[in-house]
Amino acid sequence: MTYGSPETLLRVLAGRGIHDQRLLDAFAAVRRVDFVPKEFSGEAYLDEPINIGHAQVTTQPSLIASMVQALRLTGSEKVLEIGTGFGFQTAILSKLCREVFSIEILAELAKAAGSNLKKAGILNATVVVGDGSLGLPGEAPFDAVIVSAAAPQVPQPLVDQLADGGRLVQPIGPGGAETVTAFQKIQGALVETEVVTGAYFVPLVGAFGIRSDH
Repeated sequence: MTYGSPETLLRVLAGRGIHDQRLLDAFAAVRRVDFVPKEFSGEAYLDEPINIGHAQVTTQPSLIASMVQALRLTGSEKVLEIGTGFGFQTAILSKLCREVFSIEILAELAKAAGSNLKKAGILNATVVVGDGSLGLPGEAPFDAVIVSAAAPQVPQPLVDQLADGGRLVQPIGPGGAETVTAFQKIQGALVETEVVTGAYFVPLVGAFGIRSDH
């Protein structure tokens, strides 16, 4: 059984205050059903998280939209994403920026996301297996950074790799009850610019995360 449709999901996003037309167009262009496990394909267009194994779930679409909207992408940016999952948010970002690099700590998820992105014909997204809290210094600086896992503060390597004037969005908290917060790097310092929403995220795993285990 299939619940909802791409059109109903777009109406939900608009009702949740998503007003960036480029972002809504990206959601219309990317088939979420292609970025969830086959057994959950009937639930792809519900505004709900979906289990992807490894004690991980996808971020619900309206939360993805709120976080990406807060990046205020114009199309020319090089973006770093922490936490690829099955690649749906990566695909959305790919429609809104010049290039996106995504780091996933779990190799199986990274492989699945890479396959999903390739099948969707997305050519400007690169998935890397690694510790997201360390960023990707070889590709820095980034014009925008989005973190899809919780930590009490923004990892310093991500601050260092953000271009001056760039934006960063991350759930700030212990894991399980966070405040998604938008920042901008101004004269080398990260400045909070907006509280986006409350949310529940898994902890950021890594050297600068909440946990250092896999």
